[in-house]
Order: sequence, then structure tokens, then C-alpha cells
Amino acid sequence: MFRVRVNTSSKAYDIEIETGLFKKLPQLFRSRYQGRRMALISDDRVFALYGEKFFRKLREQGFDAIAVTFPERQKNLRTLERIYNALADASFTRSDYVIALGGGVTGDMAGLAAATFLRGMGFILIPTTLLAMVDSSIGGKVAVDMDQGKNLIGAFYQPDAVYTDPGLLTTLDNRCFSDGMAELIKQSVIRDKDLFYFIETSENRSGLTGQLDEIIGESCRLKAAIVEQDERDTGLRQILNFGHTIGHAIEKVQNYQGLTHGEAVSVGMIFITRITERLGLTRPGTLQRLEGILKSFDLPVTMPPVDRTELAQAIRIDKKSRSGFITVAYLREIGECDLIGWSFEELEEHLFAQLEN
Repeated sequence: MFRVRVNTSSKAYDIEIETGLFKKLPQLFRSRYQGRRMALISDDRVFALYGEKFFRKLREQGFDAIAVTFPERQKNLRTLERIYNALADASFTRSDYVIALGGGVTGDMAGLAAATFLRGMGFILIPTTLLAMVDSSIGGKVAVDMDQGKNLIGAFYQPDAVYTDPGLLTTLDNRCFSDGMAELIKQSVIRDKDLFYFIETSENRSGLTGQLDEIIGESCRLKAAIVEQDERDTGLRQILNFGHTIGHAIEKVQNYQGLTHGEAVSVGMIFITRITERLGLTRPGTLQRLEGILKSFDLPVTMPPVDRTELAQAIRIDKKSRSGFITVAYLREIGECDLIGWSFEELEEHLFAQLEN
């Protein structure tokens, strides 16, 4: 088992990573959380795949548990209210636990419910996608979307524990797996050139077979180290937003019906690196290597057809914007990332110049 300890100012917790861990959890929970009530939160698809059996096993271990399911991708206030109502109807207390079983959408909503119901209750994450395993399950960002943008209502709320079983990834299709690889590649390219090289030489999903526990563990260690230094995302942690400024804008313009999150971030990483390499901020050749590794995992490197005015407007409501300026993460070279502040006009000028090429 790989264990990553996350020490933040608000809470310390472990991320436990092991293929086959999921089957052990009901009995493990009995030894760790006996006497606590459990609310299992999952989307309909994941509940049918994993949650129903897991819920039954929890009850067999003696837990007083409820299950709350919701339609896929419904990360909004209506779904959040559904969770609140279930917790209130079942008279959950602050000493009880919300368990998020699923991807990033489930973790975000269940986490926000745990953070705000009764002003805070127990929170356990069991990520089932690669994207959630290496990104959203680490660091305590929980949120829901609004029509105007992504993750606009949220909080920082660290989990009590994260249980990660890479064996659950066998049910992911290649597109969903690649979605997570975008974030894994991002974390390596901003912080660990050795991990980047390992992924680069693995070439594709099959090349990572047998290595996922270690790779996910290393990626979690990278992110945990950053979160520990900047839990509230006001300084160093902003390097984790590499590719996200443009990526989130693409998702918004496409009404979250086009590119996946990882695919949009992939395009965002490419366009920012094109800009900064042209400006002399990034070591020459970095863009070529980044394009190569993203393409090897079937991730896009070209901008989809979007209205550039709408794209610019979406960037302006980004959470990283401050009084007409926005902080942008960029690569100095493979394994080294930095931050730069641009006005919206500067970023739009740089971006539009690349779109016209």
C-alpha cells in the first residue's frame, strides 16, 4: 500500500492507495468508524456499478447507512439540496460521515454538503476515476457549478480520509482514462521531470499497466506537498491551475457538453505554452514535448470551434481574476512552473494571436 500523508492547517489525513483496497473497505470501516452513521453519495451509474453492493456490505457490517444518488453531471444547487434533504430527513449529526463514491463531480458535491450541513461533518472520499484520484480528491476544494461558470459556489474542506483503489479504473473507457491523464501529466510537467519522462516513455495506457499504484501515489505526493504550503490557493498552489484558465473557459463556452475537463485542460496547457515559448518565458522545445505526450494519450492539442469573444468573456469570470488582472501558471521548462500576472487585455491579445495562426 502507498500512503500519502496530507498535513494542512485545518486537518491532517491520509490518502491510502492500493489495488484491491475497495473490497476491503466495509470491514476496514467497521474498525475505524464503528458507531458512526454513513451517507453514501454517488451518481446513478457508479452506484449501479459499485455503490449498491458497497452499500449492502456497509449494512452487513452493522452501519446505519443511507444512499443518495443523482443523475450524472448534475453538479448544481438542485442536487446539493437533494443531499441536504436526505441528511436532514435521516437526522444526521456532525459526528456522522458523508462518503463520496465516484468521480470529481460526486466528490465536489458531497464535500460541499459535508462542509456546510450543520457547519461541518465527517467526509470520506473513494474516487473511482483517474481524474479524481490524482486531482479532485486531494486538497479540499469542494464546489458546485452555476449557469454562469464552473465551481462558483464552494469552500475549502479537507476530507478525513481518501481511499484510492486503482483497480477500479479497469471499468473506465479510454476517453475517461485519458481525461485523468491530462491532470496527471500536468502535475508532472509543472513539478517532476522524472515522472514526466516516465509517462512520456510509457507512451500509452497499456504502457502504464502494473505501475498505476506507484504513479498515482507519486502524483498525490506532488499535489499534497503544494497544498500543504498553500491550502487556500493564494500563492504556490496556483501553479496547479496550469492550463485551467483557458480550459475552464472552453468548458463554459461549450456549455460543458463538448470537451471533457481533461481535454479542455490539455488544450489550455498547449495554448499557454505556445504563448510563453513565443515570448521567451519558456525553454524552446518544451511545447513540442508537451504536445507529444498529450497526443500519445489521445488528448487534443488544437482549439475546438468556439466563439473567441465568448471565450474571452468566460476567462474574465475565472476565479483567479483580481481587479482586471489574472494570474496565469506557465512552464519555464519541463518540471518547472511559475506564475505571471496579465491584464485581461494582454491575455486576450496573446490568445487571439495564437488563434489566428
